[in-house]
Amino acid sequence: MGPRPGEVFYVGRAASVQFAGDRALVLRVVRVDPRPTYIGWQWIDGYVLGPDGSAIERRSVFVQVEGLLPILDSPAE
Repeated sequence: MGPRPGEVFYVGRAASVQFAGDRALVLRVVRVDPRPTYIGWQWIDGYVLGPDGSAIERRSVFVQVEGLLPILDSPAE
């Protein structure tokens, strides 16, 4: 199963070499493109999150789904 809207992922080198090092980002998924691509790859639309968790930029990224690292939300206080 691939990413779903609302999930948050760390997108780094394992997802695509274009996100290696300081180009890595944290992305909250808003849409997954259903069109077929290369096996294991997918276009994902989402918001890049800043250090405080606020959305700072909307992006479409082409990534290897297996390389996305899920970020779990902290429990409600």
